Amino acid sequence: MSTDAANESTPAAELPTSGPVVLTDAALEQMRTALEAEPDPDLGIRVAVVGGGCAGFQYSMNLEKGSRPGDTVWVQQGISFFVDKLSIGYLAGCQVDWVSSPMGAGFKFTNPNVTTTCGCGSSFA
Repeated sequence: MSTDAANESTPAAELPTSGPVVLTDAALEQMRTALEAEPDPDLGIRVAVVGGGCAGFQYSMNLEKGSRPGDTVWVQQGISFFVDKLSIGYLAGCQVDWVSSPMGAGFKFTNPNVTTTCGCGSSFA
């Protein structure tokens, strides 16, 4: 379902339309809104796991132009996504949703690979 980005010139139409991360329609809509606000139409979204937080790891999502060698790349509803080799194992099967409540709004990661989380819910192990 994923593709290695060794060939940086692969047209978006030929990339898989699903990847290791499941994105809800609400999450995709928020991502689309963020991308539309940017002047560069070639931006995509990098989803990653980085060290930090009180439990050891935390999620990261950033706008980025193009993939890097070794990335898993897919296009979903016209949005390009990139996940690096180290993050892919932590993110396989993870669902990203956009949630809104009286306490605020943001992306929510539901990850079957997580064994423990911190008390505030912003990092995991």
